[in-house]
Amino acid sequence: MGKLFGTDGVRGIVPRELDSFLALKIGAATTRVLKDFRDELTFIVGYDTRVSKDVLKHGLISGILGEGADVIDVGVIPTPAVAYLIKKYNVSGGFVISASHNPCEYNGIKVFGSNSQKLSDETIEKIEDIILNDFSISKDIAEPGIYKKEEDALDDYIDFLASQAEGNFNDIHILVDTANGASYKSARMLFERLGIKYDMINDSPDGFNINKDAGSTHIEGLQEKVKNGKYDCGIAFDGDADRCLMVDEQGNLVDGDKILAICAKYLKEKGKLKNNAVVGTVMSNMGLKKFCQKEDIDFIETKVGDRYVLEEMLDKNYIIGGEQSGHIIFLDHASTGDGELTALIVLEIMSKTGKSLSELSSCMDTYPQVLKNVPVSREGKETFIDNKKLQFEIKEIEGKLGDEGRVLIRASGTENLIRVMLEGKDIKLLEQYCNRLVKIIEEELK
Repeated sequence: MGKLFGTDGVRGIVPRELDSFLALKIGAATTRVLKDFRDELTFIVGYDTRVSKDVLKHGLISGILGEGADVIDVGVIPTPAVAYLIKKYNVSGGFVISASHNPCEYNGIKVFGSNSQKLSDETIEKIEDIILNDFSISKDIAEPGIYKKEEDALDDYIDFLASQAEGNFNDIHILVDTANGASYKSARMLFERLGIKYDMINDSPDGFNINKDAGSTHIEGLQEKVKNGKYDCGIAFDGDADRCLMVDEQGNLVDGDKILAICAKYLKEKGKLKNNAVVGTVMSNMGLKKFCQKEDIDFIETKVGDRYVLEEMLDKNYIIGGEQSGHIIFLDHASTGDGELTALIVLEIMSKTGKSLSELSSCMDTYPQVLKNVPVSREGKETFIDNKKLQFEIKEIEGKLGDEGRVLIRASGTENLIRVMLEGKDIKLLEQYCNRLVKIIEEELK
């Protein structure tokens, strides 16, 4: 990838790393590059609830309009809604201003093409080349584009989601955590439309509280409330609602890997698991791989990032894939991960099977994992793979874990972090090994 775009767009602290002028450049450069494919361009722009959305929105939209393209502003809305609306409105692409699960001080810009998918690496490189090499405002545009605010966008998206739901949800009572993010309106609209009995928490955004002790990255509060409130399950979204994690009626976490197992098993039993495969990533729990072996389902592994999962699904015509973090793609329904759609599908399985979420999730045993994020310098992030001391220690630990464990160390696609993951059967031993690796990274890569 290039110097600006990570695995999920451009992301950084506002305004130190991402400001209005950079947003303008991203809008203008993307429009210039995509002009090679269409003469007349229209883009959707949506955003989550962060206070910095306005400064970035005005810069981004100015860049697009200045290149002669039109803009449809769809307001605060989940990321997957923008992907859906690109096709519904038959436009050239879309932008989402969001930093997903990151804290409030971060924001980002994601870009989708006319196919509702994230742009290719080749296209991103062209956009970055314009931004990073003597960017200037276009002077030869005949006239600026036209700005329009679309008030019905959220209703259009809810119509789509509701049309995907089957089953009788009358007996299900859920607790929903919207992370004070983009789904704070849409989740309420959806569950009311379907007649699902629900309560909500963390659904009062103030611009600063997105993801703060809430949502899929801070699920402990939801677990406690579900357990004590006697709900059938809990549902947690992240800031832009492309992720969904769940909590069973006993308060136990049901992560993305377990959701994949539940859905794949159900689809196979119904004869609907196209090409008999589940697509995951190198971060997928060993328990998911063991589940696939037991159920005679092929497990296909990709690099971390829902874009790589989607690429594999499109290439091989697979219909289900995702990540442990809760990015789940149901290709028969949508072209990107959609937290609210994921929740609906699991609720449908509960409804049609008559089984509790704990019963459904028991199909897969989870191997203990230890995960730590270690802040490093930009240079450390880029060179960690060549550090001899770190690589020696990794090999030593892998030898001790054998076939019943593994070590995975990778650079974050969006932050200056090294992510350390160990998996195995003995959690205390994993923690010891992890601490050894973290210490080396801190000493060698700061």
